[in-house]
Amino acid sequence: MSIVLFAFLCGAVGVIYALVTAAWVSKQDAGSSRMQEISNAVKEGAEAFLKREYRTVAIVGIILFIILYAFIGLWTGIGFLIGAIGSALAGYIGMMVSVRANVRTAQAAHRGLQAALGLAFKGGSVTGLMVVGLGLLVLSGYFEVAKTMAGTNMFSALIGLGFGCSLMSVFARIAGGIYTKAADVGADLVGKVEAGIPEDDPRNPAVIADNVGDNVGDCAGMAADLYETYTVTLVAAMLLAKTAFGPDSPWVMFPMLLGGISIIASIIGTFFVKLGKSNYIMGALYKGLAVSGILAAIAFYIASGKFLAMPGVQPAFTQMGVFTIAVIGLLLTGAIVLITEYFTSKSFNPVKHIAAASQTGHGTNVIAGLAVSMKSTGLPVMAIVGAILWSFSIGAGGLTNPVNPLGGLFAIALAAVAMLSMTGIVVAIDSYGPITDNAGGIAEMAELPEEVRNITDPLDSVGNTTKAVTKGYAIGSAALAALVLFAEYSRTAAGASTTGGMAFDLSNPKVLVGLFIGGLLPYYFGALLMEAVGKAAGGVVDEVRRQFREIKGIMEGTGRPEYGKCVDIVTKSAIKQMMLPALIPVAAPVLVGVILGTQALGGMLIGAIITGLFQAIAMTSGGGAWDNAKKFIEDGAYGGKKSDAHKAAVTGDTVGDPYKDTAGPAINPMIKVVNIVALLIVPLLH
Repeated sequence: MSIVLFAFLCGAVGVIYALVTAAWVSKQDAGSSRMQEISNAVKEGAEAFLKREYRTVAIVGIILFIILYAFIGLWTGIGFLIGAIGSALAGYIGMMVSVRANVRTAQAAHRGLQAALGLAFKGGSVTGLMVVGLGLLVLSGYFEVAKTMAGTNMFSALIGLGFGCSLMSVFARIAGGIYTKAADVGADLVGKVEAGIPEDDPRNPAVIADNVGDNVGDCAGMAADLYETYTVTLVAAMLLAKTAFGPDSPWVMFPMLLGGISIIASIIGTFFVKLGKSNYIMGALYKGLAVSGILAAIAFYIASGKFLAMPGVQPAFTQMGVFTIAVIGLLLTGAIVLITEYFTSKSFNPVKHIAAASQTGHGTNVIAGLAVSMKSTGLPVMAIVGAILWSFSIGAGGLTNPVNPLGGLFAIALAAVAMLSMTGIVVAIDSYGPITDNAGGIAEMAELPEEVRNITDPLDSVGNTTKAVTKGYAIGSAALAALVLFAEYSRTAAGASTTGGMAFDLSNPKVLVGLFIGGLLPYYFGALLMEAVGKAAGGVVDEVRRQFREIKGIMEGTGRPEYGKCVDIVTKSAIKQMMLPALIPVAAPVLVGVILGTQALGGMLIGAIITGLFQAIAMTSGGGAWDNAKKFIEDGAYGGKKSDAHKAAVTGDTVGDPYKDTAGPAINPMIKVVNIVALLIVPLLH
């Protein structure tokens, strides 16, 4: 069996597993008519938002397809369309399963913690396996078509595929992020802080919009994001294999082999997510991740030996060398997961430190949160640096005197592929979070017994950590993928085919200018998104205050809030404000490349990767820590709910929300779009 066929079949298995599991979730008990009414309102709001978002993106997509077709080629344009549609589809399916699983998880909570966890995770696993299954299915299928139809333009067609995935991901992350956090911040500011009512209280007119936001941001946005990260990492590794070993080398297809193996390992791992005697929720989720990783590592070793024995395979690595590089990627996954949990979980000191700082006021809470966010960058970056040096030394034959630098770069690409091979199980763990968050909201709005909230609340708290963990994972892998794309850019810019690459001399003012412009991009991009959330949240605050003031009986429970007004406000605002930030990573490399040339463009790419990595980690981990510090106080620490410490923690969480769910995660696809656009246009700059 060929590698491409194997990858295609494994992708199909992932998609089939996701569809079968989705059907099982839909058959579960959806609870009372009141619960279903709330769930349907969330579903309708989420569907309406995605339809408007996708219509807007489709217009941009058609314009870009025409430009790509005119200047680069038909198959690059077709790849772009396929990539964008695949990313959009992954996001849509993820969201649709989530809005069906949330009400069923709330109902399952009547039967206990294991029942609710099992159903929420099954719902999340649909998104996870759909992301990797569909991603590998599309990539392997298009690779085979492009090889036959596009000929020498095959690799340009793959870059187009990656560009389509990345652009759709940026739009999904931006629009979904603005929506979810504008609704969340607006609901919290008026509901919790001003009116003193609980989170998800049905008297709050913004509560349905808040629950819609969890789905369009944390499910649809995350699914599109990880679909793009997974696909682009595989494409980047395949491009570098082409440069290192030649376009006809079997090494070009090797990343797809690793991806196919990991889909099967991830499916098996989902069956091991079960609570032990201690009821440690995070431990149950980690059990599935560990099983998937161990099975994948064993299979990698066996597959590497068989691959190296194939005719035509250049013996660039030993079997143990390939296996070790793959294990480095898996170890980096584990390291980033554990580090992110340390900085965002209620069980550890960073979150407790922010909670303690809340006792002395709003300002000290914000100061502590900012400090934790900046500190949280250190260990992940050191882990990434270690993985880069270790894998490069294996591939290049040593660090101090490398024999084969291109082999070292390809080894870094393989480590990134191995890391991303766990995407299926990691996204399953992530998507479980918004499902349990919505389940808690439905339980509150439907006035279910307190014991149900006692099940959904701890699941939701862990969900905050899993969402932060996945963002850290996505950002770390994005940095590696972007470095690989940059390596390919430097060789394409230099006109090299198998060796050498463009040198970027820091005494060259154009390189320095590029570095400064690239370093600026994540900051300016993030600032636009933070402002967008603030503007949209302001509209929600005004609307909620108006309804509290004008609709009689809301606070007494006899008047019905106009939930649809808040949904409409954040929908319009998110769609309107997503355009400028989404087009920045497309326009910036074109302008810099055309005006200043390839040297400046290369400097810009490195600047964006470096500052983007630090900004994204700081924002996502810091925001997660702020959120769980609030929940730590709500569990009874420092006076509990409605205390002064709690009010300060809500302020910190309000700052952290757009940090962790809007600006931070969107930087991840942004740095890859910048690199992919540069790679697309570099042949036109000579």
